[in-house]
Amino acid sequence: MSQTTTSQTVSTTAADSANLIGRLLLAALFLPAGISKLTGFAGTVGYIQSVGMPLPELAAIVGAAVEILGALALIIGFRTRIAALVLGGFTLVASFFFHAYWSAPADAQMVQQLLFNKNIAVVGGLLVLAAAGAGRLSIDARRA
Repeated sequence: MSQTTTSQTVSTTAADSANLIGRLLLAALFLPAGISKLTGFAGTVGYIQSVGMPLPELAAIVGAAVEILGALALIIGFRTRIAALVLGGFTLVASFFFHAYWSAPADAQMVQQLLFNKNIAVVGGLLVLAAAGAGRLSIDARRA
């Protein structure tokens, strides 16, 4: 094997490994959140109501489904680009409702701004994943 081929293989293996680890880390954010929405359903609905979202019961069900199913899709690398876009859109919308630091009391603004900015960074990572795809260590790669 030539030096170029060896370094390309190492580079591809490293990229695929990093992609898998990134997918798992992103899923680690969404899967527990989705499960907690179901296990604490009444509290979730109350929290959604407190920020003025319409149809809080439906929003809680949709939120839990998006987070759980999206996280599982990222873990196994199934329809990863779609899952990343859906999770990104969900996270962006949720950020404006639940981390509206611009309207938070002064003593809560810094924490809410930090959470909002963290979510925007997560959306950025999900967009990169949507553009790059799941890599070779995924169901998507086996289906191709």
